[in-house]
Amino acid sequence: MELTHIDASGDAQMVDVTAKSVTHRVAVAESYIEMQPETLKLIIEGGHKKGDVLAVARIAGIQAAKKCSDLIPLCHPLMLTSVKVLLTPDTDSSRVLVTATCKLAGQTGVEMEALTAASVAALTIYDMCKAVDKAMVIGGVQVLEKQGGKSGHYQLQKDAK
Repeated sequence: MELTHIDASGDAQMVDVTAKSVTHRVAVAESYIEMQPETLKLIIEGGHKKGDVLAVARIAGIQAAKKCSDLIPLCHPLMLTSVKVLLTPDTDSSRVLVTATCKLAGQTGVEMEALTAASVAALTIYDMCKAVDKAMVIGGVQVLEKQGGKSGHYQLQKDAK
């Protein structure tokens, strides 16, 4: 296996996707942010003085997916056809689970866009809640599934971690 973003001289390069076929591509990624139970309660009940934390995080995740190529060198700018960010409060674990799904018809995958959306949504929750909970932890950033392209379908095996 070889790294696709490094040329024969060892220099960084953007992968040439010119000859690749346009296919329907989907990627799903997740992250989570753990917090104090009181912080999660504040978010769920909508009592945060900065407003609807989950709504703002959802919009931030969508915007982040659209700006991925501006943030990560060598990522292709993509014409996304759908970005969905789902934020699920989990009171048992005192966390918010972030799931981002990105879609397009194109020549390269959308894993980086989904990962960026999931990460920035969690970061936005942190930013909005840091005044009441500085000990929040963001983690679990991973691709759950990808479809399309030459490599086909990939789905994370939860027991394979």
